[in-house]
Amino acid sequence: MEIAVLGLGYVGAVAAACLAEGGHGVAVVDINQAKTRELNAGRSPVMEPGLAELIERNVAAGRLSATVDLSNAVLNSQATIICVGTPSSPSGDVRLMDLDRVVDQLGDALRNSASWHLVMLTSTVPPGTTEKRVIPRLEEVSGKTCGRDFGVAFSPEFLREGSALDDYRNPARILVGASDSRALDCAAAIFRCYAHNITPTSIPVAEMAKLTDNSWHALKVTFTNEIGRICSSLGIDSQAVMNIFTSDTRLNISAAYMRPGFAFGGSCLPKDLRTLVYRARQLGVAVPVLEAVLPSNRSHIDAALRIIQNFGARRIALLGVAFKPGTDDLRESAMLELAELLLGKGYELAIHDEYVNPDRLVGANQEYVKTMHPHIVALLSDDLDIVLKDADLVIVAQANPAYADLCELVTDRPVLDLSGVARTAIPAANYQGLSW
Repeated sequence: MEIAVLGLGYVGAVAAACLAEGGHGVAVVDINQAKTRELNAGRSPVMEPGLAELIERNVAAGRLSATVDLSNAVLNSQATIICVGTPSSPSGDVRLMDLDRVVDQLGDALRNSASWHLVMLTSTVPPGTTEKRVIPRLEEVSGKTCGRDFGVAFSPEFLREGSALDDYRNPARILVGASDSRALDCAAAIFRCYAHNITPTSIPVAEMAKLTDNSWHALKVTFTNEIGRICSSLGIDSQAVMNIFTSDTRLNISAAYMRPGFAFGGSCLPKDLRTLVYRARQLGVAVPVLEAVLPSNRSHIDAALRIIQNFGARRIALLGVAFKPGTDDLRESAMLELAELLLGKGYELAIHDEYVNPDRLVGANQEYVKTMHPHIVALLSDDLDIVLKDADLVIVAQANPAYADLCELVTDRPVLDLSGVARTAIPAANYQGLSW
């Protein structure tokens, strides 16, 4: 395929060289003539191990070239990949002026094109940018229609400086959000030289996935460094601690806890987090990320409460009150906290939890309920039908598989799912998720 790559920065240079190496004909467009001269002379305009040799080889083979003429490059290609920079503005938001400029020039070129064309964006942008900004702008400037005259795709790059060539040619995954099936097929053909399987999704999901990845990587680094500072203050080997931490691939380095749901609770997580933060303060160690975890957890409960208030219901069935299914442990349960907030605001509440029997609570769990939540006991019932009977709103607060088919059982009232357990491929008309 003949491909135009817009932008001869780090991502554009790597993508162009790798696609040329994969057999495509690639013309890179950049307004910086010094960069285009460098590439046309077979030299890399950016520093990356192995890139200079890759560029030299493909320029010599006639598969890779650079130009300042965007229109000519686009009109002589079947696909255009946008790799322009999207830096931060002083406010912290992303700056999209360079992207707007390139999109306008691309639209001008498409106006004069007689054939269908794929426009694929790889620049990191906020969710909604492609569909609400790029596509309307392309349609307005070109006078053509997306999905008929041209297709648009968003495929985020996941390159690490220092290992970018290997990342591009041996990708962990290739994610493509596309405007239509033809655009998706064309994008898949571009990447086929390195990966036969791509992950298709919606354009906003693909945009958000990139920001999620980088935010998670930043969070991991910061979390690890905060643990390191605490360990150092205590004379503990932080490398040994993190080696043990990362060896657990069941819970720590895994998909565990990585699905949107309700707030955490229980007898361990809140208590141990408080202890660690308290001890860090005593040591004079700054741990702002760890300090923010419990307030953020509380914000999730508050978000659920705001959604509940928007329903306008007064009688509520709360399904699940222990901090997780399969246990009767009520200590620091987020579901119990939500129940208290609802009662405090005057809601009528009926609670179902098949594992919680007040008469069988013992030890610290019994003492916690008696001391902190004595009035909750009277609201509990082990009969689901009774709990559901008079409710205006049903809240699935716990990820108990017994509640998975609740929308089939309750069809005449809204169901708010805080755990995700009642979610189906095609959500019922009366279903609403907490953050999905």
